[in-house]
Amino acid sequence: MTIFLASLFLPKTVYFKLPDAPASSERQSHKQQPKKTPKRPNLELRTSLFPDPAITPPKTPEEEDTYLGDDLFVNEDGLRVQNVSDDEEFRAPTDKESPKWGGRANQPKSRANSPPPASLVEHARTLEKAKELGRQGVLQPRANRSDSHDRVFAHANWRIVNADQGNGGLRNAAEAAARDGQAEEYSWVGTLGMPTDALEGTQQKDDINDRFITEFNMYPVFCSDKDFDGHYLHFCKQILWPVFHYQIPDNPKSKAYEDHSWQFYVNLNQAFADKIIKNWKRGDTIWINDYHLLLVPGMIRKKIPDAKIALFLHVAFPSSEVFRCLAVRKQLLEGMLGANLIGFQIHEYTRHFLQTCSRLLTVEATPEGVQLEDRFVNVMNHAIGIDPSNLNAHRQDEEVMRWIDIMRDRYKDKKIIVARDKLDHVRGVRQKLLSYELFLNKNPQWRDKVVLIQVALSTGEKTDLDAAVGDIVTRVNSNWANLAYLPLVYLKQDIPYPQYLALLTIADALMITSQREGMNLTSHEFIVCQDGKYCDDRKHGSLILSEFTGTSSLFGNKELAVNPWSYRQCSDAIKQALEMADEEKAERWEALREIVGHHTGAHWFSGFLASLDKVYEEQHRHDQTSVPRLNLQPLGQRYSQSKSRLFFLDLEGTLIPYGPMNEIIPMNPQRTLDVLNDLVEDPRNTVYVMSGRRPEELDRLFRLVPNLGLIAENGCFIKAAGRSAWTEIADHNQVASWKESVRGILQYYLERTPGSEIEDRNCSLIFHYKHADDYANAERQASDWTGHINESCEDQRVHAMQLDNSVVVESIDWTKETAAAQVYEDTNKGSQESEQSSVDFLMVVGDGREDEKVYKWANGLKDDGQVNDVFTVSLGSRNTEATSTLTQGVSGVLVTLQKLAGLS
Repeated sequence: MTIFLASLFLPKTVYFKLPDAPASSERQSHKQQPKKTPKRPNLELRTSLFPDPAITPPKTPEEEDTYLGDDLFVNEDGLRVQNVSDDEEFRAPTDKESPKWGGRANQPKSRANSPPPASLVEHARTLEKAKELGRQGVLQPRANRSDSHDRVFAHANWRIVNADQGNGGLRNAAEAAARDGQAEEYSWVGTLGMPTDALEGTQQKDDINDRFITEFNMYPVFCSDKDFDGHYLHFCKQILWPVFHYQIPDNPKSKAYEDHSWQFYVNLNQAFADKIIKNWKRGDTIWINDYHLLLVPGMIRKKIPDAKIALFLHVAFPSSEVFRCLAVRKQLLEGMLGANLIGFQIHEYTRHFLQTCSRLLTVEATPEGVQLEDRFVNVMNHAIGIDPSNLNAHRQDEEVMRWIDIMRDRYKDKKIIVARDKLDHVRGVRQKLLSYELFLNKNPQWRDKVVLIQVALSTGEKTDLDAAVGDIVTRVNSNWANLAYLPLVYLKQDIPYPQYLALLTIADALMITSQREGMNLTSHEFIVCQDGKYCDDRKHGSLILSEFTGTSSLFGNKELAVNPWSYRQCSDAIKQALEMADEEKAERWEALREIVGHHTGAHWFSGFLASLDKVYEEQHRHDQTSVPRLNLQPLGQRYSQSKSRLFFLDLEGTLIPYGPMNEIIPMNPQRTLDVLNDLVEDPRNTVYVMSGRRPEELDRLFRLVPNLGLIAENGCFIKAAGRSAWTEIADHNQVASWKESVRGILQYYLERTPGSEIEDRNCSLIFHYKHADDYANAERQASDWTGHINESCEDQRVHAMQLDNSVVVESIDWTKETAAAQVYEDTNKGSQESEQSSVDFLMVVGDGREDEKVYKWANGLKDDGQVNDVFTVSLGSRNTEATSTLTQGVSGVLVTLQKLAGLS
């Protein structure tokens, strides 16, 4: 069976050879020197960390002068993927987020119109400047795309090469898993990473599509240039990316023009869904990756209800307070919930997603996932990693060794702190440099002994941050530099891969101060490179890592965790890293290396797919249409053959209709009481009724049924069969403690919701808003109350859940499941003391969500061989853990129990 790996960009793209149009770099090289330009320039001529002997920053290369012929390239996730292309004009993008789409000379130009300006303020300034220049007679050149430019691509020669953008983490993980024999056959689904309108209606487009499918097992998704431009460069990069990294779209510079680009986002997601649906076969697996394609799972689910779909989000997921700022929040969440399994990097992102779904969609969120009306969606966290084997292979390159020797000699008397980040507000470059400046101010003994090498990947546009960072660099170097010492080496460009590996190898510390980041894998690469294998005198360097990166939660405080907004803490961390004893450095490095070795890309890839297979099978087994109806014939046979029987029967909706207890008790449900009396008359039967009602309410209702066991308040109280006293299972002091916290929250909302009321039960609190003056508003706000309690009281182990006309808050430590388990143990214990048979027949009947855990527990007893015959029965019409269903409601339950009682 095939695994469809859907990612925005395919691992490969197309380069065209345009006739009589050599690249500008080629024309210049021909004019300057007749001989052929060597593939790799001499070492001293290449862009590097080191300028000429005069201590000045290196020249920033222009676009057509940049020449990186390394075997690996940077991609969107910060990983490098090997480039096996022999294309002499191949150049790595200068930044892992840079929008190279539509900007290459050997690919078509985009036909899309420019989206609205990123900043209203800057747009106004630009217009004023253009008007002033126009009044002065100065006209700005315009980049026009002629029809002849498009036509030439219809007949130009082309070839397929490795792409220099896309999800390199996914790509490396898939290749590593395939190399280790841990993955099945997989096919990529994605765009070509270039505008394709120029190829529309040509044979060229069909030929490219066919070759990608037949030779590379990749399915290209063709969409209009306008759709891709609005989707990727606008909605993804200017709306979703900032929000997922806690930059709320609330000001002109936030680039939040959602109405303009939302439809483009929908269109491209639909194109992906259509491509997958067209090629899907029964048994195939669909794996959607990252925030570019959040709607695809839901779109596929509508067309293929039983498809096996996974979604993995590689970036961070924000708290519900941030995510709710998106105008299309519900559409995005509903699209994601089309998957069977949703994966995140760490537990924090998983928790944020579950709380967001509970708050915005008013659905039940459990630690395992989200319960929808007709199915369950599993949610998990599984951190991605790197491929250490591949990284170690590249570390053996001769040029890496040469750069290690050069840098070791250059900085033989210096401590080196290394940093490499994209120059944007999320990566915390400004905070890092200010912290370093503070460190030099506070620690004069370290001046002239430490160097910070900051590689900053340009975003391609001038920003206020760019100027601020430049001012800091100038200030630091002007204060403490001399002819032989430069305290801060600042490169506003990326460096060749051999230099990058050499830099990680000889560094004394790596400093990462991201304000928010999904998973920083540069830190993983640093740990691998610090084994001392190629640099004995520099090894086991310290890792200074922002606590707001996903990686920080994996490393178990063996890194030096910092808050990037605390300059003093970052400054102290630098001092601690430089002065740390060798023994402590070795101890920390050993622990980190073990973690990196465990969380590899191959382990992540195969483990996530294995989890998908498991949850899909479980969900399919629990689907309401897959659960058979209860068969009374085998049930009766097993009942008759058993010697010790235990029943757990839900009350409301199972034995009696739903309704207020003050209405049910006067009704005197005699039929229910008669059936229960018939059951308990058989000494081999032990019957317990489970309810969320108070103990005194259950005593009043079942006072005429002797020897009946009762479980009240969803497991907090147990009245053993044949006893008159209740036993409180819950910890009274713990319940009183969390009630005090929760009551304050509910009281706050009570004052703002006239007509509502709080019901205080022994082990739970219920906020009723059925009679609220403004019911519609109360119903909308109920999800906020639920989310507020779940977020603020999580450590107190309580859970709030929105039901019809109410919000119920109760402990997660005492449930129907825990009560049933204790009753089972006590029953078996009593049987052993009286030398009778242990329980060999167990039946659980219920209709609500709170009964699902009891079903699962009971089924586990049968799987473990502890109980011979287990029957779990659900009356609900949704997916369930039960092994059978009854569709006749309360009447069907009573008929079934009456027939069993007649067999005694």
